[in-house]
Amino acid sequence: MKFFTKKQADIPRRRLTTVDSSISSPTSSDIFKRNRTLTGTTSNRLDSLNIVKAGLESPRSHVHHLTNKRRKVFSIFLVVVACIVILWTLVSHFTATVVISTGSALSRSVDSSRYETVVQDYFAVNPLSRFQFFLDQAALSAYVANKLTEVESVINKGMVNIGATSFAITMRVPVAGWKINDKQYFVDTKGVPFDQNYFAAPIVQIIDNSGASLQTGEASVSKRFLGFVGRIVSLAKDSSYTVTQAILPANTTRELEIKLKENNLLVKLSIDRPAGEQVEDMSRAVRYFVSHNQTPAYIDVRVSGRAFYK
Repeated sequence: MKFFTKKQADIPRRRLTTVDSSISSPTSSDIFKRNRTLTGTTSNRLDSLNIVKAGLESPRSHVHHLTNKRRKVFSIFLVVVACIVILWTLVSHFTATVVISTGSALSRSVDSSRYETVVQDYFAVNPLSRFQFFLDQAALSAYVANKLTEVESVINKGMVNIGATSFAITMRVPVAGWKINDKQYFVDTKGVPFDQNYFAAPIVQIIDNSGASLQTGEASVSKRFLGFVGRIVSLAKDSSYTVTQAILPANTTRELEIKLKENNLLVKLSIDRPAGEQVEDMSRAVRYFVSHNQTPAYIDVRVSGRAFYK
């Protein structure tokens, strides 16, 4: 058994540590010197113990701590600015009151309250439209034009005050007057009749003998017909003739009769022939009758190159 046991002399002795009493413990000023081991506790633990750590915090940790604080303050600042921008956007695009503006070319004053009431009625039916970014201007124009036929369009001009939005009303410009059953109507270039005119009275008066019914706000004649009337009036003026009336004959909307101021002549036209050619034929015929001192009951220029009269 002694063969497997080690001799006591073979076991090395443990190294003993000796403490030099001349070496003193490091002072607080020597804690962060080079080649020194940091003693004490961690910064996280100091935070939890509410202990002031300024003396134990390294410059790098101090800068990192200040950077985190700046980021937090800047984040809060951005949130506050974003909230202010959102609130201002909502307030500046909200319509509480309506301000109506019209053009300066009108011949008489406009009752703005009449149009403000209709616009407010539209917002009552469509409350989200009070926010300008949800407003459908085409739908608003159609609604107002349906209620007030003299309105052609309504355009949002933007905020004029907090909660107050300006809307520009464009009125229909009459190209001819239309009198039915002793009531005066007006027609614009789109063929839409209306009964409130804010411009100068048109020279041309359309007398409807066709028997077609008239509904304000709806096109009773084609745009082509009214364009033809406007073209005839313009070309006649260039030829030194003044059209005072445009008459729709009975049972047709393809013919037109105009009455000239000169000699009170009546001329029959067709919308299927070019307006320029018919005005030229009319001018030659009128000059012929004036030179021969004749006043026919009417002049018919509906056939190309010919003029019939009675």
